[in-house]
Amino acid sequence: MEETIEGYIEHIIYRNQENGYTVANLVAEETEITCVGIFQYLNEGEAIRAKGVYKEHPSYGQQFSVSSYEIVIPQDSLAMERYLGSGAIKGIGAALAARIVRHFGDDTLRIIETEPERLAEVKGISERKAREIAEQVEDKADMRKAMMFLQQYGISQTLGAKIYQQYKQDMYRILKENPYKMAEDISGVGFKIADEIAARIGIHTDSDYRIRSGLLYILLLATAEGHVYLPKRVLLARAEKLLGVQADYMEKHIVDLAIDRKIVVKEITDDFTDEKEQVVYASQYYQIELHTAQMLHELNLKDTVDEEVIAEKIRRIQKAEKIELDEMQQQAIAEAVKNGLLVITGGPGTGKTTTINGIIRYFEMEGLDIYLAAPTGRAAKRMTEATGYEAKTIHRMLELTGAPEEKSGSIYFERNAQNPLEADVIIIDEMSMVDIFLMHALLSAVVSGTRLILVGDVNQLPSVGPGSVLKDIIASGEFPVVELVKIFRQASQSDIVVNAHKINQGVPVSLDNKSMDFFFLKRYDANVIISVVITLIQKKMPKFVDAEPYDIQVLTPMRKGLLGVERLNVILQQYLNPPSKEKKEKEHGKGLFREGDKVMQIKNNYQLEWEIRGLYGIPVEKGVGVFNGDTGIIKEVNTFAETITVEFDERRFVEYSFKQLEELELAYAITIHKAQGSEYPAVIIPLLAGPKMLMNRNLLYTAVTRARKCVTLVGDEKVFAEMENNKMEQSRYTTLDLRIKESH
Repeated sequence: MEETIEGYIEHIIYRNQENGYTVANLVAEETEITCVGIFQYLNEGEAIRAKGVYKEHPSYGQQFSVSSYEIVIPQDSLAMERYLGSGAIKGIGAALAARIVRHFGDDTLRIIETEPERLAEVKGISERKAREIAEQVEDKADMRKAMMFLQQYGISQTLGAKIYQQYKQDMYRILKENPYKMAEDISGVGFKIADEIAARIGIHTDSDYRIRSGLLYILLLATAEGHVYLPKRVLLARAEKLLGVQADYMEKHIVDLAIDRKIVVKEITDDFTDEKEQVVYASQYYQIELHTAQMLHELNLKDTVDEEVIAEKIRRIQKAEKIELDEMQQQAIAEAVKNGLLVITGGPGTGKTTTINGIIRYFEMEGLDIYLAAPTGRAAKRMTEATGYEAKTIHRMLELTGAPEEKSGSIYFERNAQNPLEADVIIIDEMSMVDIFLMHALLSAVVSGTRLILVGDVNQLPSVGPGSVLKDIIASGEFPVVELVKIFRQASQSDIVVNAHKINQGVPVSLDNKSMDFFFLKRYDANVIISVVITLIQKKMPKFVDAEPYDIQVLTPMRKGLLGVERLNVILQQYLNPPSKEKKEKEHGKGLFREGDKVMQIKNNYQLEWEIRGLYGIPVEKGVGVFNGDTGIIKEVNTFAETITVEFDERRFVEYSFKQLEELELAYAITIHKAQGSEYPAVIIPLLAGPKMLMNRNLLYTAVTRARKCVTLVGDEKVFAEMENNKMEQSRYTTLDLRIKESH
């Protein structure tokens, strides 16, 4: 049964800043009580009245678990001195608090609230300081009032704090007039949250604010599917479904949004039907495509260099490096020398890495500064190993900082148009993974005159983020492109490479298992397939490819279903990291995280801090940013501090609060989409029938090319054949190629 206790907070033992979870010592009638609960705005020295129940913690003994509390205004001089001296008010310490209370006695609170200028009567307080003290006391009172107001609409303390900090006293007006404004102004508040709040406040379904906000929200959601715009007919159909409002009623709102420059409406011609149709962009995305196109043109400079001089230097490189470059590789090096911007594309085994090495050696001979980068940590690590040159992630090269720009919530790079990269040559690998936002940020930091070389496999799946950057740059036909097609002798001995090219060309692949690195185990029942996958990971594969079980990656086309990521991970966790008394765990959602689990970050978090630890766990480097697709191992589950520590590639340690766990998921099995840009010693691909749009050639090709030493498919050979013959790709609504042609 709930009890009520009253006292003052003597000491805050622990506070999770994310969710306000606090452990504090409360003194009530000379008795010290350990209180636990959500106290977002509680300071030492403050008096509270709390409701809750006493519970016995296995490690920390009796605690009072608080369900609700209210601040008790200090009534007497002792309580007031304790409050002022606690550090709750900036600029007042214990000694100054004692002097204030000695001077004004029990009248102290009234003086601060109604005659704050009189605080200057106390020695050590200027008139300015008196005003600051009064403002702080007033702000804290306003904050508490605001939190109580927001709680009646079911708004959490964490979200309430964000709303109050953004709007202060304007908060009441905005919530009553247009709560949808929060979706534009406050990160973490999407349309859905704003819509729930609006419904509780009593805003009508057909409110202008609601429809406008809903249309913008749909355009934002479309970027999660990779789109930069939506055809107007698609936008209105989705809006009808989401908002429950007729399409013709929303036409005028599209016009209003365009007038307010929140959206851009354009007419484009369909390449296949030749029909014109209206399309709608959120303004930010239209401008990003347009600006990206303009910056690409600015880099596309020609350099007149004697062909014979280039050829002679290439001959010297081949002799010095003891390599033989074919005609297209030599052409790629020559084009890199002659052009400010170059695209090199080709499938596995076609010598992209050798070509990059040749380009590096050429520009090294010229004494130029060369930067190498790739979209992911794994891809950058591979690039470093292949070239002997340090490669960084693009985010790291651009010096990502954790500070978001003011209103937009977008990320901020130290390297930008005002502070560009100091390089003569920049080579980016795995370009198929680069989305329109990252491309824009990269180009903003590259000055005209710097050579930019973009390398990638255009047949891989497109980026997780919006855009089809590599494909659109090639499709525009405005820039030099060298396509490497010849499979080199060493690579041609690998059936992974040979079969990947066969898949890409739609040529039937032999599944007779006579290969040394490409196997197909025919099984037709989902549970039998899973059993085979477990045996392969635990017993067969580690010895065969000389790797740890954790390095062997299960790749599956789907999230749901009998062989989807969600089901596979629960089963694989049981076998590969079973429960143990030595391993702490934390339940989350429908599953749990356990020490030793393999996990993946599933969204870009530009504020999340990491540290690289040296000997004895001492941090040797710190930074920010953990990205969609980064995988690591759970090193510690701390139930008291409510944190989980994950070690990612390059010994980067990241601490997650329990509230941030929705950003992580188990990664024993991952979708093929999430494996982009990564390479594993061995991959295992379970295959049974699935949605036709998803089960395509593109997906199969990407999965097979993720393996370095061995690919094993387990499942139905008919599904393999269907995927190989299915050329349907989920098309993306992007127009970077059009913007490039227009900008010429």
